Amino acid sequence: MAERPLDLHGRPLGVLRLSLTARCNLACPYCCPDVEDPPDLLTLPERVALVEATVGLGVHTLRLTGGEPLLHRHLEELIASLQPLRQRDPSDPRGALREIALTSNGVLLSADRARQLKAAGLDRITLSLDGTDGASVARMAGLGGAAAGGAVLEKVLAAIGHARQAGFDPARGALKLNAVITRSGNADQLLPLAELARQQGLELRLIEFMDVGNRNGWAPEQVLPAAEMVARIGAVWPLEPVGRSPHGTASRWRYRDRDGTHLAVVASITAPFCGDCNRLRITADGVAYSCLFAGSGTDLRPWLRPLPEPARLRQALEGLWRARRDRWSEERLEAAAQRPAPAEMAYLGG
Repeated sequence: MAERPLDLHGRPLGVLRLSLTARCNLACPYCCPDVEDPPDLLTLPERVALVEATVGLGVHTLRLTGGEPLLHRHLEELIASLQPLRQRDPSDPRGALREIALTSNGVLLSADRARQLKAAGLDRITLSLDGTDGASVARMAGLGGAAAGGAVLEKVLAAIGHARQAGFDPARGALKLNAVITRSGNADQLLPLAELARQQGLELRLIEFMDVGNRNGWAPEQVLPAAEMVARIGAVWPLEPVGRSPHGTASRWRYRDRDGTHLAVVASITAPFCGDCNRLRITADGVAYSCLFAGSGTDLRPWLRPLPEPARLRQALEGLWRARRDRWSEERLEAAAQRPAPAEMAYLGG
């Protein structure tokens, strides 16, 4: 393909995180989703045009996010519509999309829905679960009590089975488990979550509580450092480091007693990885953010309406990327960097 644009730190564009909705059927306090979507959501053709434009600039991986993306009624149609980008030769100057992934809380992932997603062309699913008992799930999902949390837990555990049966193979990295850990919220769930993931043969990805948005009550004392998480789990099940792949967000560890089962940690706060970040985020209403912690974005709708203008859209995206200088997490550690109030997690999809 044609030479990819680089940002001001020499970083290429490689991953697009496309939010489909800001709504969610849960109310996790670290995300604080909206009750309703913004009024001017992108259409299916507009989303396809955006993905195609970014693929032309180097995007090889698309992750569909929310809010809760399973609430989006055209999800399978969107995935199917993107398959022609998958079928291009990697040497095609227009670029080729190699992978489509989805992040979901799993509550709505029935057996039928999992099969539909696989048939549409989805490659990977990451399910979110922040506890292993009703009370902890309720606390972390913003629910009314242990009974409600237990019902969610039951549905997520069923969703793991549905995804596996539909062909999302954990051994091939096609099914993983996410957990956001806060010190006072669910730090006591570290070992139970690790045990659950080990039993299921899933990679568990532990995520530090991040200061994204203005309404999640973030405080530095609530961050459980990734190194402490690894130490706690490693004291029970010894681990050996695998490392972080280029442009990846997670540092991975291998359980010494179990081949093929891994633990991963995303340390955006205590060990940021801005140096090779290759991600672009686009909200459900078409605003592009070049950093998860950015305070403002670029509205792409002028190049999408009344009809998408591929050449001008690509030019706008390329200009945005070439001007990118974001490295907010590193600057947080270097100094008390002043930045605008960041956009909400529910808009950016993590």
